[in-house]
Amino acid sequence: MKIAFRPKLLDCLPTYNRAQFGKDVAAGITVGVLALPLAMAFAIASGCSPTAGIWTAIVAGLITSALGGSRVQIGGPTGAFIPIIYGIVAIHGFANLMGATILAGIFLLAMGLARMGQLIRFIPVTVVIGFTNGIAVVIFLAQIKDFFGLQIDNLPAEFFHRIKTLAANAHTIDLPTLGLASACFAFLLSYNWLAQRFSLLRRAPGPLVVLIVGTLISFVFNLPVETIGSRFNGIPQELPNFGLPDLSIHDFGKLISPAITIALLGAIESLLSARVADSQIDDRHDPNQELVAQGLANIAAPLFGGFAATGAIARTTTNVRTGGRTPIAGIIHAVVLLGIVLIAAPLASYVPLATLSAIVMVVAINMGEWHEFLELRRYSYNYRIILLATFFVTVLFDLTIAVELGMVLASLFFIYRMSELTRIDRLPLSEEAQEPQFLYPDGTMRVAAWQMFGSLFFGAVNKLEELLDPREGHPEVVILDMTRLIQLDTTGLEGLENLRDKLSKRGCTLLVCGLNSQPGSLLYRSGFIDHLGDDNVLPDLSEALKRAYILLPNLMGGFEEDY
Repeated sequence: MKIAFRPKLLDCLPTYNRAQFGKDVAAGITVGVLALPLAMAFAIASGCSPTAGIWTAIVAGLITSALGGSRVQIGGPTGAFIPIIYGIVAIHGFANLMGATILAGIFLLAMGLARMGQLIRFIPVTVVIGFTNGIAVVIFLAQIKDFFGLQIDNLPAEFFHRIKTLAANAHTIDLPTLGLASACFAFLLSYNWLAQRFSLLRRAPGPLVVLIVGTLISFVFNLPVETIGSRFNGIPQELPNFGLPDLSIHDFGKLISPAITIALLGAIESLLSARVADSQIDDRHDPNQELVAQGLANIAAPLFGGFAATGAIARTTTNVRTGGRTPIAGIIHAVVLLGIVLIAAPLASYVPLATLSAIVMVVAINMGEWHEFLELRRYSYNYRIILLATFFVTVLFDLTIAVELGMVLASLFFIYRMSELTRIDRLPLSEEAQEPQFLYPDGTMRVAAWQMFGSLFFGAVNKLEELLDPREGHPEVVILDMTRLIQLDTTGLEGLENLRDKLSKRGCTLLVCGLNSQPGSLLYRSGFIDHLGDDNVLPDLSEALKRAYILLPNLMGGFEEDY
């Protein structure tokens, strides 16, 4: 019997062997080492302590791998969350951030249990690209303060205030900080090129190399730059206090909106990451199980002093490239991070913030799909409007508003496009209806037939009005051929009912033919057919004409006064 919710780890264990364990260990160590600088950098960029970022990676990474729906997904803090978390911390404080994360975890868990994993895929790619590129710009701008060493106590979360504050404090640039950050930034951008020429660099992830080299340069030359130790007093070499954040029940009301934002972005990014991983390992993830794991991870991380987490595309890809093929690699990655905290935490005090800002800036550049802007001219105006609107609203205002706007625009454009594809065309009956009783004395038809194409829904129901246009004549029988009508909604049903009533008042009989399953089911269930009469529902146009032939003598003269 198939279990509804089953972690991928259980599917991997029956065939697990020593050879795969060796590969998973190597991949887990590599990803764990890579995750260390990213976790600290993302946390600091989000307005949190580096300790919070590391424990988020440990706890969320462990739960995501142990209970997730993907074989190779690596969970933890990601760059996409930076603008959201920074804004929550700036407005509500870190304790409320942990509360919002727990609430978001509950939302994610509920989405997974309700089997809503597939619904996330309904978000159009234009919206995803727009807010991804927008987030990349926001992340890049947020690092300018630490990159240039500007003397700013609190950088505003709102875009226009942030730009104004950065410009007002531009004269406080610290040259040693700028020099170190620029060197680290240039080194990271050229890392792939350097790795092709120096084999030693191929064995270590770029962010880790930059972290070590930048820290050594700062320490050896005693550069007067800000470090983790000077700002955060280092990283405690101990387990964090376990417990719920200090919140009151009144706090949760104001945290619902931020929590929904965290849950929505977490669901999108984790499932996108899992889809990318599927294509790399020829597997198929369980989206509902993945949402359950992400929900549990976000509930648990704040209990250890962490914050929001999701599936990390860069770390997941690194896991795959280094041989990880089961959740064991992700579990080992979390254990490696735990070991680093308990053994080497004091060394983190020497890490320069300029180095971490350079790492985050490069992550922001790499996460954006900038080529999409160059290819916009190839796509329709609808595509351009949705992508650009989502991008600019993300940068200038808020991610939640951007996603909502993008979805509304995409829905409106889709409705318009579908309404354009829906047609109701007049069928010529001159060859089928040569019988004298099919014609008025002046030669005009007493029968009119129309064929419907596409979907008769709320966005296209107005097209039924064409059938009542006086210029189309005054037929005594109207035939609707629904052979090519594939969908009918309740608004379309109401339109058909109005059409039937108006034709009846004119003394005109409505016949329908060629009903497909969905429209036919709705017409029968609603009672439309009962009012129309079973005799007036025919299998095809030919039978409908035969029915009209029978009806016409009884209706003869109903419109004689009009001719």
